[in-house]
Amino acid sequence: MLNKKLADFSLPSTGNKTFRLKDHAGSKLVIYFYPKDSTPGCTTQGQNFRDAHDAFRDAGCEIVGISRDSIKSHESFKAKQGFAFELLSDADETVCNQFGVMKMKNMYGRQVRGIERSTFVVDAKGVLRGEWRGVKVPGHVDEVLSFVRTI
Repeated sequence: MLNKKLADFSLPSTGNKTFRLKDHAGSKLVIYFYPKDSTPGCTTQGQNFRDAHDAFRDAGCEIVGISRDSIKSHESFKAKQGFAFELLSDADETVCNQFGVMKMKNMYGRQVRGIERSTFVVDAKGVLRGEWRGVKVPGHVDEVLSFVRTI
């Protein structure tokens, strides 16, 4: 996928909108996938993107977060955390599968299928320029921001 133009997709978004990738042509985009709203790691990750939001905007970049949670759950999570970016609901895993982020994971000694925390950077022409899989939250947003500033 890296250095290839992404296929267009659309997903329901917070703010009673529909997100379409093609509508964001002309600006860079960070797409981050996370397992679940309001869980500790996902909250910290979202807060880190929130806190760096202005720096991403200054770099000509938008941010969206994607999980399988419902729009209702996303709206609550977004409001509670004060996110300035939209959260997208991929309940049927179509976009998760497009990006290959569904994995078997160990949770409390059991195998469960879920989203592997991953981040992707798309350039203004819709080409995938960066990807991070199996993301560890500390320091990640700074690394992504540094990368965004180079494209």
